[in-house]
Amino acid sequence: MKKTIGGFKSRTNIFKISCGSDGYIPVGEGVQTHFFATMSRSRFLSLCIPVLLFSYLFFNARNGFAQPAKVFKAGAATSNITPKIGTSINGNMKDGIVRQIHDETHARCIVLDDGQTKLAMLTVDLCMIYREELDAAKSRAHELTGIPVENMMMSAIHTHSGGTACSVFQSDPDPEYLKFLRERIADAVVRANNNLVPARIGWAVGKEPSQVFNRRWKMKPGKPLMNPFGGVDQVKMNPGVGNPDRLEPSGPTDPELPIISVQTPEGRPIALLANYSLHYVGGTGSGEISADYFGMFAERMKALLESDNTSFPPFVAMLSNGTSGNINNINWFANEAPPVLPPYEKMRQVANVVAAEAYKTYQTIRYQDWVSLSSAQTEINLGVRHPEKEEIERAKGIIAKAKGPVMNTAEEIYARETMLMKDFPKQVPLILQAFRIGDLAVTAAPCEIFVEIGLDIKAKSPFKPTFTTSLANGYNGYLPTPEHHKLGGYETWRARSSYLEVDASTKVSSVLFELLNKLKNEQNK
Repeated sequence: MKKTIGGFKSRTNIFKISCGSDGYIPVGEGVQTHFFATMSRSRFLSLCIPVLLFSYLFFNARNGFAQPAKVFKAGAATSNITPKIGTSINGNMKDGIVRQIHDETHARCIVLDDGQTKLAMLTVDLCMIYREELDAAKSRAHELTGIPVENMMMSAIHTHSGGTACSVFQSDPDPEYLKFLRERIADAVVRANNNLVPARIGWAVGKEPSQVFNRRWKMKPGKPLMNPFGGVDQVKMNPGVGNPDRLEPSGPTDPELPIISVQTPEGRPIALLANYSLHYVGGTGSGEISADYFGMFAERMKALLESDNTSFPPFVAMLSNGTSGNINNINWFANEAPPVLPPYEKMRQVANVVAAEAYKTYQTIRYQDWVSLSSAQTEINLGVRHPEKEEIERAKGIIAKAKGPVMNTAEEIYARETMLMKDFPKQVPLILQAFRIGDLAVTAAPCEIFVEIGLDIKAKSPFKPTFTTSLANGYNGYLPTPEHHKLGGYETWRARSSYLEVDASTKVSSVLFELLNKLKNEQNK
């Protein structure tokens, strides 16, 4: 038996049709009620629902309520962080003093916006920087932009000719410079956010093997490799070009050069971010500030890609440091030492070679008008390698025999570090982070990460491509693998430059994979 549907108010006014427990459905005006008088509910719904859906969509579109098209945006900016003349330069065993500015140093930032999520990626032309300063910069940038602090990835490039932003070996930062950095780093994020414009994005991965060499070498047996603690190592950092005792490097290199490019819809370059696993180059004038080859790369890419230097906002190029904890650009396989070059010439050569590969790779990029963005971040605690009682007593004796407040020999320098390390906490907190940009991922850790770790992350990541940024969101020294700890060598020597527990890299990698898998699961929902 068919159920009837009634409850009409009139033939000419808007009326409602009762559908029992389903409530009332608005139908329209001037509908002849007898048409529905004997119609079943299911028949009625099958006829009316498509009409109602079409009417709803048409009404919303006509009145401006239709879903807008997704718009991807990007913005970029720089902020000058050049230190004052007369302040500290770190990156060496002894402190340096700024005497001249060869090239200005900067914070460089890209902000990406998919309409729901914003990510800020920033490099700063420093050797390393305290987490506390970056946390303060992120907080200030968040207050002014609304970007969540966990969506900001800030990393030092590891120039050894920048201002001092944390205490390492015999260099200590000027408190005024730290305050200046907090403000200027935040400014770069704010300015990049202010420069957001509709954009398209793409990426590609190049390769430049000619500038990366593993600097930790196994040596022929027979000559003990003494370390400053009185022990014997199995590897030597920087074994010497032409050294007949060289045997083989203790690990691989990573020649990949991933680049991310953002342009306006018309094709004008907005920004480019590259990542390369090369420690730094060096070769500056005495007491001179420089962003090393990282800054020269940025200027070279600007010359290659930006035809109109008057465009606003100006194009920004930046190069983050990959997993280069045991990598430099000296060819230790050579049998003869290279010719001595004038200051800055070697870093210029390296910058030009890397920029040439980046430019070639840039030509292959296929851009997308929109990609989704997401981030994941966590904080973990890792143990600290403390000196034993007898090591502290030994260090006291060495320092007592030193001639002055400045430590000169390796034994003296590491004795001083031992005395400083004895008061470190049992554990320290680290921020670990992962960003997803479409199908690309970037991981980050606050260490000088060994290349084996970066290669492992690339191989096992659920995202292709993936790359890792070192010295990000703070500074916690070198991150060797447990295998490299067994070999010893400079990068494992306990100091404020290398103090995390032996299994730290295993724990860091495990958490980074958890973050990557979390981002992948969210993407698949």
